[in-house]
Amino acid sequence: MNSADLGRRVGVPSTALFTDQYELTMVQAALKAGTAGRHSVFEAFTRRLPEGRRYGVVAGTGRVLDAVENFHFDDEMIGFLRQQRIVDEPTLEWLAGYRFSGDIWGYPEGEVYFPGSPILRVEGSFAECVLLETVILSILNHDSAIAAAASRMSAAAGGRRLIEMGARRTHELSAVASARAAYVGGFDATSDLAAGFRYGIPTVGTSAHAFTLLHDTERDAFRAQVDSLGRGTTLLVDTYDVTEAVRAAVEIAGPELGAVRIDSGDLLLVAHRVRQQLDELGATSTKIVVTSDLDEYAIASLAAAPVDAYGVGTQLVTGSGHPTCSMVYKLVARAGAADAGAGAPLVPVAKKSMGAKSSVGGRKWAARRMDEGGVAEAEVIGTGAVPEGLVGRELLVELVRGGEVVAREPLEAARERHVAARAGLPMSAMQLSRGEPVIGTEYV
Repeated sequence: MNSADLGRRVGVPSTALFTDQYELTMVQAALKAGTAGRHSVFEAFTRRLPEGRRYGVVAGTGRVLDAVENFHFDDEMIGFLRQQRIVDEPTLEWLAGYRFSGDIWGYPEGEVYFPGSPILRVEGSFAECVLLETVILSILNHDSAIAAAASRMSAAAGGRRLIEMGARRTHELSAVASARAAYVGGFDATSDLAAGFRYGIPTVGTSAHAFTLLHDTERDAFRAQVDSLGRGTTLLVDTYDVTEAVRAAVEIAGPELGAVRIDSGDLLLVAHRVRQQLDELGATSTKIVVTSDLDEYAIASLAAAPVDAYGVGTQLVTGSGHPTCSMVYKLVARAGAADAGAGAPLVPVAKKSMGAKSSVGGRKWAARRMDEGGVAEAEVIGTGAVPEGLVGRELLVELVRGGEVVAREPLEAARERHVAARAGLPMSAMQLSRGEPVIGTEYV
């Protein structure tokens, strides 16, 4: 598929300095020791899910592919590294010619994951792989956290429309990434135009309280909005008195009024009263949108309310209390000889430590075992041959081959994949109460 078919791919600046200094100093030392070219396998995974969460959601894969493609050091960056004496001249010369030429496999975007899942596997020389650690983790940790929160909110919404509205609650660039991740996790639209422009996500928005306060009366504000945007617009009805506002909204727009938005008060009670009033006024098709510091628990509490859509901001873009997934990027296998490149026999390696920071060595595959009803019952991870019963259920897909991206896809594909992946989990995965991962991880 031509990348032009995927919508506007806004130029991404070099991502080479989105990294930690020790990655460059490791490269310098490895170059000097003669081990920089040793074939290596790194994996991104998490040892545990955020407390109480039952599953994770892979998001940000497409952004990782863009970041890897754009990871290169221009003259200005090399000049900065030289001026600051970060690394020596031989290393600067090597960095100036850097382009990732290895392979990347990973869980496809929108898939669910569990503790130990090898979400991303990066393979190539040690030097070219270790440089990607920070930028990969920063994307996956952020986007997967937002997508997981979005997925929980989507499950709680029960098919009602969800609008991402968190741009003003986070960094301006994080806002765009958050809107993208929320869309993967089940949201239907965003208020952020940059996200709409870059990723083709549907955008929505009409007016704030400031627009009502600008005018001499609420009726003047409603009339101006309807005259400009049409009868199908959404009118904000809680600036002054909700009952009077709903009456004015229907009188001005007629029963064709698209929706009213409620942004304060007891949303459950107000939504019921507004629905009754709209129906009595003949606006039976006018929808009700609620906003105001919603999270998955608030959305679930409104399940019995006559609400048609939810607008979510702060809690969504902060991961609903879990803004990161604690993913790590570890060397799990390497060639046995210092000068051994691709194709050399690999030696499993792993950190040994006290506490919960140990890891499992070896290049891994992963598959999801399903029961007779097609419901997931275990995440199976191994380093040898895939057992016969799991062949065809492997989770990792090829993303980059020889430095070239081979799996870029429309965002809709990730969104649809998540719906299918979540549907394949036990029903208890949808519970909002705290609990352990909904399926266990098995190593074979």
